[in-house]
Amino acid sequence: MTIDSHQHFWIFDAVRDAWINDEMKRIQRNFLPEDLWPVLQANGVDGCVAVQADQSEAETLFLLALAEKYSSFVKGVVGWVDLRASNLYEKLEYYSQYELLKGFRHVAQAEPDDFLARPEVIKGIRQLTAFDFTYDILIYPTQLKAALHLVRELPQVNFVVDHIAKPYIKDGKLNTWSNYMRQLAAQPQVHCKVSGMVTEADWKNWTKKDFYPYLDVVFEAFGPDRLMFGSDWPVCLVAAEYEQVIGLVRDYMINVGFSASDQAKVFGENATRFYRLEE
Repeated sequence: MTIDSHQHFWIFDAVRDAWINDEMKRIQRNFLPEDLWPVLQANGVDGCVAVQADQSEAETLFLLALAEKYSSFVKGVVGWVDLRASNLYEKLEYYSQYELLKGFRHVAQAEPDDFLARPEVIKGIRQLTAFDFTYDILIYPTQLKAALHLVRELPQVNFVVDHIAKPYIKDGKLNTWSNYMRQLAAQPQVHCKVSGMVTEADWKNWTKKDFYPYLDVVFEAFGPDRLMFGSDWPVCLVAAEYEQVIGLVRDYMINVGFSASDQAKVFGENATRFYRLEE
């Protein structure tokens, strides 16, 4: 299967979704599975993983209901739960009944830089292992130090870094980010999503070559066995069409000379294995 490892659904709410500001008018509307399916078909993608965008358990249940209804192509859900809740274990036990729920994410990019290194957060993420749940790391480069501490503390948890940790592509900054990404990749349980890049570049004036130095780093560090393509649809639409986003990664892998088997890993096999997706 060709899998898009990272996209979102929402029924737009101007208050709840205030992060979708007027610069992002194009995505100030509903985006649901029936909107995505023709796009996936047009780009040769068989399935996707729906990732939380709102910090609520209602969001988790909303995505699970959509995944149940559209299970032919919505292959898994990354939901949200309060990792610091005193009854977290009971909540995880409850969620373990949902086969389509694969893992959890917190919008750590909106938290202080040390958030992922805090003992109560590490304690919560540690509990995911009891139910084979994964954890998506959503951060900015300033939070990479805390993320590195987290993954070193929890070698038993399967982690994936979303959006290659949102490097400052528009400004061309590379060094500090690349150093931390290599250290993260040294932890064998850490994967990385080749996703969310176009929104970190100049939305109106990016070129493919803008991304190559960053792709060079993650492909060298993680290798084709621990990278997975994600579109970040519909957020990507503020800067690029879906076919441009997937084409960017496809063209890079072809131009660098990756084999067809390596391309198959990045475009589906790795996500299928990491999230334990059903055929």
